[in-house]
Amino acid sequence: MSAFDAVFLDRDGTLIDDPGYLSDPSCVVLRQGAAEAVGLLNEAGIPVIVVTNQSGIGRGYYTEYDFRAVQAEVERQLAVHGSRLDAVYYCPHDPDAEICECRKPETGLFERAAADLGICLDRCLYIGDRVRDLTPGLALGGDAILVAGSDGRYDGPVSEEVPQRESLLEAIRQAVPRSEP
Repeated sequence: MSAFDAVFLDRDGTLIDDPGYLSDPSCVVLRQGAAEAVGLLNEAGIPVIVVTNQSGIGRGYYTEYDFRAVQAEVERQLAVHGSRLDAVYYCPHDPDAEICECRKPETGLFERAAADLGICLDRCLYIGDRVRDLTPGLALGGDAILVAGSDGRYDGPVSEEVPQRESLLEAIRQAVPRSEP
């Protein structure tokens, strides 16, 4: 039995570099150690679920087709390393134009994932480079870890109870101890 029902990851700035409004698959760069971190979760049998805000769709900067192409490249790069995501959920809304329940820090996408996958949200780990990535998980009773963003800085302020780690790999290594064969 694993420590977590699932691990929720933010995408841009946590799993991949965040150049801002990423719409070109050729610009996808996995963050250092990200594929290994996902692989460790895969080996432990813990579902890996990405939840990402993609307001660039609602703002007209890129299309859902562009988002899917970028996401396919993320998953292709992970697969090269033998790693995989179990599910991806995204909010396409422009927060300046519409109110929705799916944009982080709201909990809508997490609740949808729980219903789809049969997981208990209070038994999950939430990891991201922004406080808004962690807020839903904490509100749902889960554990959270803040990782440094692509620029090496930490978003804040964040509660003292929330650990801060330099990378996704460091976060996973500390939160999910490997079982010895």
